[in-house]
Amino acid sequence: MQNGLMVLHGNRLETLTELVADWLQREPLSPLETETFLVQSNGMAQWLKLQLADALGISAGFQFQMPARFLWSAYRTVLGEDQVPRTSPFDKSRLLWRLYRLLPTLLNNDHFGPLRHFLADDVDGRKRHQLAERLADLFDAYQVYRADWLADWENGNDRLRKAQDRDAFDEFPSSQLWQAHLWRALLADMDDSKQGLSRSAIHRDFIAALTQQQQQGTPPPGLPRRLIIFGISALPQQALEALAALSQHCQILMLVQNPCQHYWADIVEDKQLLRRQLDNRKRHLTALPENRVNPLLAAWGKQGRDFIGLLYDHDDPDSYRSAFQNQIDLFEHHEPQTLLQQLQQDILDLEPLPAPDQRPSLAIDGSLSFRIGHSPQREVEILQDELLDRFSNDPSLQPRDVIVMVPDIEAYAPHIDAVFGRLDRDDPRYLPYTLSDRSAGAASPLAQAVESLLHLPQWRFTATDILDLLDVPAVRERFGIDEGDLPQLAPLDRPGAHSLGPEQPAAQDPGRARLRTEQLGLRPETDAGRLPARRRAGLDGHRAPGRSGRAGRGAGRAPVAPARYPGTSLAAIPSGRQRQGVATTLHPVTG
Repeated sequence: MQNGLMVLHGNRLETLTELVADWLQREPLSPLETETFLVQSNGMAQWLKLQLADALGISAGFQFQMPARFLWSAYRTVLGEDQVPRTSPFDKSRLLWRLYRLLPTLLNNDHFGPLRHFLADDVDGRKRHQLAERLADLFDAYQVYRADWLADWENGNDRLRKAQDRDAFDEFPSSQLWQAHLWRALLADMDDSKQGLSRSAIHRDFIAALTQQQQQGTPPPGLPRRLIIFGISALPQQALEALAALSQHCQILMLVQNPCQHYWADIVEDKQLLRRQLDNRKRHLTALPENRVNPLLAAWGKQGRDFIGLLYDHDDPDSYRSAFQNQIDLFEHHEPQTLLQQLQQDILDLEPLPAPDQRPSLAIDGSLSFRIGHSPQREVEILQDELLDRFSNDPSLQPRDVIVMVPDIEAYAPHIDAVFGRLDRDDPRYLPYTLSDRSAGAASPLAQAVESLLHLPQWRFTATDILDLLDVPAVRERFGIDEGDLPQLAPLDRPGAHSLGPEQPAAQDPGRARLRTEQLGLRPETDAGRLPARRRAGLDGHRAPGRSGRAGRGAGRAPVAPARYPGTSLAAIPSGRQRQGVATTLHPVTG
């Protein structure tokens, strides 16, 4: 089996799936050997399993993993489990509490003036916890996207390397130097045995070990012989470096869904191009600069653009082109018949926006439509109506052929359950559905209840919160409350049925307001068996819109935001203009 990194591009997932199925049949592993796939979500894994089952007749012996988990297990396999712990001391959850303890000891240092200003009025430690949480998230992102910065800071070099040219540097603003000093303080606070366990340090050791083993001709045991990466839209540079090093010892087949058949890693949006031309000028230009690119791809494809650019740094198509009969770019062209197909074709060909008098005339159809909803609940209701109409007009369409994408599944999950879950299975309008990519805590009512109880010191208990807890069967069982008794508590959720005591009004001290049991407004009702007029939403996944989180309400924002994209970082520094520790300023740090 030929080792190496093989990257194939295509604009349709179905085409890439056919290639995977054909490759598995042409280059099979041993009968009892497991095929390893890396995907970006559980939903993608489930879809690919079904597609491979249709193509191969059976989907067995496949293992699907997320990139981050696989790479950490590869670190442990190559470097040894005694050298790489199962969980790193630099994980976000552990950094949070270390920073929480460390911050008060650093504030007297001149380098930490911005942090000292932010925490000046932190009486109860809440802002310190929020700051530690944001800092932990920031350093966790740096370990993935800007490990070169951390390496320089560790060695006392306070500088910012550029992403495009690692030998060039951007100016390090003096107001942000506290980040480098804080990283060194974190390392100094750890034992010598733990200082080399950051993700960036382990990554450097991993690359060096694989290179040395390649030179010695001794492949590390325990690695899969083949790795298939399917449908991942973006990976950080650190992950691509690790995969390129692994490809020296195994076969890595990466299938990339690429919307454009041309090289588009250097396109920029109109406003970005205009901003560059306006640098060092005081007056605006009267016209936009000439920018012959597809505006939709330039505006919405920034993360994919950076990913495609990084792939070219590790791709050597001449080394594997012959294995695929020179067919490594699997782009399909079709004559556009609908508005959506025309849009896809323009992106595929990197066509700029035509002049108004040159635009092709296409009839308005249902291939692309926009619906405006005043709330997430209404959006889901519109979606249900649209799906019922589609299924009614197209008998061949099945629920498994439909995927619904949302920006935040946790925010929409209660509304989806409330709309799609209210119908019985024997109802002709019932549509089967599943929610993918939810966290374990969000999908478990009991885990949510435990998390809520852990925030008791900061939680202003309202009657609705209590009713939410009682929606959890385990909580009701603990206190001997039957589900049939819940309607008797419905008056608690009615305005005016309960209030805060006059000795501690919420307006004066909302963070420490407490409800006493004698103030809960319990009173008997003659219609105790009556259900509440509106449907309550509880911890069972039907939370009503607008209910806020438990801890830290009104406590002010922490002064850092994490880096998320290759080549860029976001570092937020407390602004001198902030009042009462609430306002912060986000400063983009490019490189």
